[in-house]
Amino acid sequence: MGTLRNHVGTDIWIGRTDHAERRSSFRYHQIVEPMELLAPQETFSTNTCAIIGFECEEGVRRNQGRLGAAGAPNALRQALASIPWRTTEGHRLVDAGNVTCSNEKLEEAQETLGNAVTDLLSKSATPVILGGGHETLYGHYLGVRKHIGPNASLGIINIDAHFDMRPYDKQPSSGTMFRQILEQDSNSSYFVLGIQRFGNTQELFDIADELGTRYILEEEMHLGQMDHIMSSLYAFMEQHDYVMLTLCTDVINAAYAPGVSASSPFGLTPMVVRDLIRTVATHKKTLSFDICEVNPALDENGRTIKLGAYLTNEAIMAFMGRNMDDAGT
Repeated sequence: MGTLRNHVGTDIWIGRTDHAERRSSFRYHQIVEPMELLAPQETFSTNTCAIIGFECEEGVRRNQGRLGAAGAPNALRQALASIPWRTTEGHRLVDAGNVTCSNEKLEEAQETLGNAVTDLLSKSATPVILGGGHETLYGHYLGVRKHIGPNASLGIINIDAHFDMRPYDKQPSSGTMFRQILEQDSNSSYFVLGIQRFGNTQELFDIADELGTRYILEEEMHLGQMDHIMSSLYAFMEQHDYVMLTLCTDVINAAYAPGVSASSPFGLTPMVVRDLIRTVATHKKTLSFDICEVNPALDENGRTIKLGAYLTNEAIMAFMGRNMDDAGT
C-alpha cells in the first residue's frame, strides 16, 4: 500500500511570529497540531480541520502530463504557515502527515489515502487534502464513500477545466477518476464548473452527457452569471445526502496559476474560484475538500503555490465558519 508518514519535517510549519502568546496575532504555524492517523484517539469536535497530503503524480505520468505535483503538499504547507489564523479559540487545525505513492503503485496509494480520509471523518474532523495530481480525488472519494456507506447519495463538485472521464480499461490515471466513479457507483453524481470548450474532445463531452454529468463552461462563468451559477450549486447540493469538493488548479487562468500540469490562457479568475469554494465549503452537507495539480517544479516565483495556499485557507475558514455556533463544544 502507499506509505503513510504521520509527521512532516519541522522545517515545514515555520513562519513569522508576531506574538508568542496572544492568539489574535497567531498564524497557521502557531496553531497546527500533529496527529497520528489510524490509531485510537479521542474524537475531535466538529470544529476541527485535518490536513493530509498526497505525495503522488503517478496518475499525471500515466496521463502524459508534466510532472512535479508530488512536491505540492509540503510546498502548500509552507505557504499556509504564515497566513493569519482568523477564527475563534474553539477551532483546531491538525496535520495528519502525508501518504506517498511509491513504485508507481497508484491504486494502492489511493486506497491508503481513502483509509486515512475515512479515519479522519470517523473522528469528526473535516479532511483537507493537499494533492498531488488529480488522481488524489479518487482516494478522497474512496474514503468518503466508505464513511457514508454505499446507499447514501453523494454529490461530487469539481472545479476544473477538464472532465477527467477518459477510458480506464488499461489503467486509471489523473484523467479517468470521474468516469470510474460514475460507472461503478450509481449513488454518486458529478457537477463540474469551469470546463474548457477546447480542453476536452467531443467524445469526452458525449461521455459526460451519457453519464448524466452537469457542467458549466468556463466562458459562461463571469460575474454577470454568478447568481445563476450559485443557485445551480445550491440545488445540486440539496439533492444529495453528502457533498465533497475538489479543485484542480489548472482551471485557473495561467496568468494567475502558471505552475500546473496543463495551464490554460482562458481559465477562471481566482476571485470566481474563491467564491465557489466559499459557497460549497459553507454548506452543512460538504464533508471534505482537496486541492490538486499545483506543480512547484513549473511555478514562477511561487505564485501558484501561494494562490493554492490562499484557496485552501478559504476552504478551511469556510468549514470553520459554518460551525461558529458550535465553537468550544
